[in-house]
Amino acid sequence: DYVVVKMIPDNRLPPRHLHSVHTGKTFAVIKWESPYDSPDQDMLYAVAVKDLVRKTDRIYKVKTRNSTVEYTNKKLEPGGKYHVIVQLGNMSKECSVKISTVPLSAPDALKIITENDHILLFWKSLALKESNFNESRGYEIHMFDSLLNITAYLGNTTENFFKVSNLKIGHNYSFTVQARCLYGGQMCGEPATLLYDELGTGEDSSASKTGRSTDVAAIVVPVLFLLLVTLGIGFVVLYMRHRRLQNSFTAFANSHYSSRLGSAIFSSGDDLGDEDDEAPMITGFSDDVPMVIA
Repeated sequence: DYVVVKMIPDNRLPPRHLHSVHTGKTFAVIKWESPYDSPDQDMLYAVAVKDLVRKTDRIYKVKTRNSTVEYTNKKLEPGGKYHVIVQLGNMSKECSVKISTVPLSAPDALKIITENDHILLFWKSLALKESNFNESRGYEIHMFDSLLNITAYLGNTTENFFKVSNLKIGHNYSFTVQARCLYGGQMCGEPATLLYDELGTGEDSSASKTGRSTDVAAIVVPVLFLLLVTLGIGFVVLYMRHRRLQNSFTAFANSHYSSRLGSAIFSSGDDLGDEDDEAPMITGFSDDVPMVIA
């Protein structure tokens, strides 16, 4: 034996299993189930979207007979926070979920250019990859000093560069650049971070640059001076040798000068033995010749 029992639908029950399926920069997909299984008629849902940052509300109506309902909330803002409430149109019990949209991306190609007494931060425009970003919104820059363990807000700009001055030597800094935060700093873009630790040790950045220039000059100037002195000594030595050779040749030529002929006479190697041929040859002594000692 068996009996079939049909339950009376209770339209005062809340939707079930409300949750977020997917969130983007400007939309969020939510999903829920009907208050009871297999509805036999269309059900009207009221979807209220409360902007927790702007403090505004919007209500949408969804009519369906499906047991599982999927709905996309559009026209949201990047980095926003929302409270979504779903209930039947007869204002029955409600269910809710909090969602946060994806913030704007971080600026690309953040880099530092060092000047004499300051640095310049450069980055690519967010408008190149974010269709939801307007340059008029601008960027804000923060700096973290690791030595003092403090974070400072440096300011904002609508340009793609920012000048930073008065940095202290011996301090390591981290700079962050992001899309400017809206509504009390609650809707911000993702930050791009860059570490700057090239200042060394000293009192300030200008002193560091001057010190490094002085050190380079202290090395280069003596080296150049030594090179100049060495070249000068080399030229003097070559000049003295040239003068000495010239004087020797002049003296040699004068010693062989013939005033009768009016020119210098130099004998060749063949004439060296002429005088030796005319001189008598010295022979050894004979035993018969007595040696006279004076």
